[in-house]
Amino acid sequence: MEISMKAKRNIYILWLLVVPFGTYLAYQYTPIRQIEWGSLGLLIILALLTMIFPFFISGTTMFLVQWVTLAVFLNYGIFVELLVMQLCLIPLAYHMKTNRENAYRIIYSSFMFFLISIICGTVVHFLGFELGTLVVKDVLFFGAIHAIIYILLNHLLLYIRDVFIGKNPGFFTKDFMWDLIGLLMTLPFGLSLYFLANYIGTSAFWLLGVPFIMITFLIRLYSASEKVNSDLNKASEFGHELAERMTGKEIIDMFIERISKMFPLDAAYIVDELHGKFIILRAIEDGENIELYFAHEDIENSLAGIGYKKGTPVLYNKQSEWIHIKPPFLSLDMQSVMCVPVYRNQKIEGVLVLASRKKHSFEAYQLKIVHLLCSYFAVSLEKAKYVREAVAKSERCELTKLYNYRYLDKQLEIDMERLSVGQYSSLSLIMMDIDKFKAVNDTYGHHSGNIILQEFAQIIKNEIGNNGTVARYGGEEFVILLPNYTKLEALNIAEQLRLKIEQTPFMIQPDLSEVACEEIIFITASIGVSTSPDDSDEGMSLLRNADRALYTGAKQAGRNRVAEYVR
Repeated sequence: MEISMKAKRNIYILWLLVVPFGTYLAYQYTPIRQIEWGSLGLLIILALLTMIFPFFISGTTMFLVQWVTLAVFLNYGIFVELLVMQLCLIPLAYHMKTNRENAYRIIYSSFMFFLISIICGTVVHFLGFELGTLVVKDVLFFGAIHAIIYILLNHLLLYIRDVFIGKNPGFFTKDFMWDLIGLLMTLPFGLSLYFLANYIGTSAFWLLGVPFIMITFLIRLYSASEKVNSDLNKASEFGHELAERMTGKEIIDMFIERISKMFPLDAAYIVDELHGKFIILRAIEDGENIELYFAHEDIENSLAGIGYKKGTPVLYNKQSEWIHIKPPFLSLDMQSVMCVPVYRNQKIEGVLVLASRKKHSFEAYQLKIVHLLCSYFAVSLEKAKYVREAVAKSERCELTKLYNYRYLDKQLEIDMERLSVGQYSSLSLIMMDIDKFKAVNDTYGHHSGNIILQEFAQIIKNEIGNNGTVARYGGEEFVILLPNYTKLEALNIAEQLRLKIEQTPFMIQPDLSEVACEEIIFITASIGVSTSPDDSDEGMSLLRNADRALYTGAKQAGRNRVAEYVR
């Protein structure tokens, strides 16, 4: 949980005001049975071992120490049980990867354990429990009461905490259900440990304690392997999802987003090597995409540049391991860092850097999974490149490099749709046809005709630029789509194009003459213009109208002129 500095300060103050003095009062005023130090020492060892090896089930961490602390309470009372619970915070602090920034969490846990120990023990004593009793029905009843109150109080305090920090908590959560299951598992162990310790002494710890720790350890190993398998399955699904993306941007966006959700990280960076220079291709910090720019040399001499040169994935568990090669983009509050190369076609293209503010945040197996995901990422980018090239070929005229009829047909439909929903105010279409082009082919040959088509296409492309879509309609016919151009504006552009073509010398290489030489010829073009919504509200009609204007208003009127469609 992330809370303000003021809230953290209040937690420390609350602990200082309550826990030390409350512990003293518990020593002075609560029942305490004479301590058998050998037995108590073994109970403390058993409690610490139980905390060192928690259960991991369905993403929930379960510290089942209650079965030991229950036996401690039944034997020695509130004060001793309270101290044992406070000692159990030592392995808990290790599991929580406690540092200066999150030490308040351990202090809050200490405060919670103190309140739970005091309240549970007080209620059970109030109901009539006597320390050390061996009356079976009393031990079963009061032990069950103590355990149930312990679970309810623990989740009540967690619920109150979440309310105060602004979360929207629920009381009967998945964690509550697992703790309830843990209670059903451990209560018989705790009661049995209490009876056996009183009847047969320290042998009880070997009969119950060692098997319990072994079972816990085995379940921990099984849970860890299940987590690895779960992460591998997620990685496999991730790989399939990446493969379905068609564009490089989609792949990069999905990769960085999913990586951020799969692993416990606070920042992720894709460092790309482009033309010998390192750039930050994509960066995400605390869930937000950001743009970063740094000098090539600063990145080259950092862990990112070193990782690129070595080509092997590296895991740093704390800041002291990488601070001497700190990248400029990593903030000083980061601790754990992964640096994983991205290979494409047996060549390193860049590196992925993942960072967390917690020490030991990443597991070694996660480094291998990230390395695998980087391979999926690189393969998907390569596939997207081939798809992009294939699409470009299918949408382009090989000779002129302009869009072809297939693309024009699709783009005309898109532009008409945008016009219909108000994104465009108008859509003009210009159709152009090279005059007497058959005569050019017959006189100079098809090679010369192809040269003219290429140069003709380049003239139109240069004149139109990004203002519209230029396509080869077929043969010597070309079409221009001009969104948000009125008919008058389109006619002016068409006239400029006509003059430009008329005045441009075309250098050709006739392939029908006996002597190879270069020749300059001049050509002209006839042009038809139609505009929507003035002339039509349907794409193919707009195209036919421009075609009709071209042939009836320009070709039949003498060629080398611009004609508009007239209803």
